[in-house]
Amino acid sequence: MVNNMLEDKHVIETTGLSKVTIKNGKVTEVSDPIVYNCPIFSKYLNIEKFDKEKIKNNIEYRIKSFGYCTKDRKVKLKDMLSVGISEILRSNVKLGNLDCVVGACDGVGTLIMTNPDIIQGVGGRVSGLISTTPIPEVMEKVGIENVVNPKTAELNPIKGLQKAIDQGYKKIGITLIPSPIAKEIREYPIPDDVKIYLFIAHTTNITKELTEELFSVADIVTACASKNIREYAEKHKPYYYGNNVPIYAATDAGKMFLDERLKDIGKKPSINKYPQDSSNIPNPLK
Repeated sequence: MVNNMLEDKHVIETTGLSKVTIKNGKVTEVSDPIVYNCPIFSKYLNIEKFDKEKIKNNIEYRIKSFGYCTKDRKVKLKDMLSVGISEILRSNVKLGNLDCVVGACDGVGTLIMTNPDIIQGVGGRVSGLISTTPIPEVMEKVGIENVVNPKTAELNPIKGLQKAIDQGYKKIGITLIPSPIAKEIREYPIPDDVKIYLFIAHTTNITKELTEELFSVADIVTACASKNIREYAEKHKPYYYGNNVPIYAATDAGKMFLDERLKDIGKKPSINKYPQDSSNIPNPLK
């Protein structure tokens, strides 16, 4: 049962690491960004420099175009980028390398996804979800039986993992934003026949200590605008794809997932060149 008494409020960390609050389908708060340019936004949206007004306009565009953080949320989508976290997951579920994905969705909270188009639709055009409240119409679209806590739209990936195990899934992908919970999940007791794989996004402004911890427990880590992630990669030279905003494989499984995505869209494996090309990257790195 969904709790309709909760305030309709969704908090995200988005473009430039700006914190944005959306209430009742309206953007009510936008903080100043700490990153001012991203080549992905320059390429696809022609936004050369982030400020509060451009960020607000971008979130309002998302609300209008696919119902972001509202009951009109579109939850199915084909590919957005050639290689991003959601695209990698979409391909590997489609190909059978993963049984399901534990992720997070505005209006839903933590959920389990097995439909490749829902995996892409939920994760492909969104930002770091800090908190959310229930939207019954969105939960119905993703299947309320797949939602960890329909009453509160709780964000709790450990409960999501346990729910996936309880439902019989064996190869479980989990998407996370950086936090110590990644290590907790890696150490979580699981049955011998279950394997979990961690995919980390939204890494801008994380510490050196957390960077090292994430590379020790995760399978895929995105660069975003993180100075520490890129410096770690230059030192340790993990397999990666992409120059502007690279995606790093921290394990052999991560490399397999990345290569399977590339193969699925007709691209060759990465040449994994170091030092990395830094001619067109987010600015400034944080």
